Amino acid sequence: MKIIAHIRTDFPDKFGIPRQSGLVESLKGTIIFEPEYRNPEAFKGLEEFSHIWLLWQFSQVKKENWSATVKPPRLGGKKRMGVFATRSPFRPNDIGLSCVRLEAVKTDEKMGPVLLVSGGDLMDGTPIYDVKPYIPFTDCRPEAAEGYTGKTKVHELLVDFPKELLERYPMEKRAAVVGILAQDPRPAYVRDPERVYGVAFGEFDIKFQVNGDRLTVRDVVRRF
Repeated sequence: MKIIAHIRTDFPDKFGIPRQSGLVESLKGTIIFEPEYRNPEAFKGLEEFSHIWLLWQFSQVKKENWSATVKPPRLGGKKRMGVFATRSPFRPNDIGLSCVRLEAVKTDEKMGPVLLVSGGDLMDGTPIYDVKPYIPFTDCRPEAAEGYTGKTKVHELLVDFPKELLERYPMEKRAAVVGILAQDPRPAYVRDPERVYGVAFGEFDIKFQVNGDRLTVRDVVRRF
């Protein structure tokens, strides 16, 4: 398959990225296409859809072999499930699938058509294989069984983010920062209330601690 585009986001690495798309709707991203795919005709009609599917590559996954079972983080990192019953990046083929909101289709003088999206779960620079419209009457299945994810989908922390630290971020990114932290970016197997964790978002590293269901931000440090 050919890579048709890359996405630009505020996540320089994997740590802290929401575990699924749509969990933090305020997260923004920009999809920039390779020169071969910048023909405006290829985007005709796309602006009429509110959401799109992204097929992309787990480009940072390093593996030589695949395993038939994996340990989903939201099950505590101890219980194994079949790889095809999870959305783990450690798969036979490194393909990800995300549904994101299409905010706009813009035309840039140098880059041609670009897509502004929100609610993504992709790292900065992630290669994209394809873009498809989300079609509600076929893609939405309210009656679908949710398996073990029904027990793990509600998992949010209360975020204590001191005002003077939050204001280091521009206004348009503050809701996204709080949303990321509320999703609990810690490794599933680490639960030390004394440990200070760090997550990179945009131009800053956020230092925080978690005690029970409360996350407290300790510092916001500029990365560059």
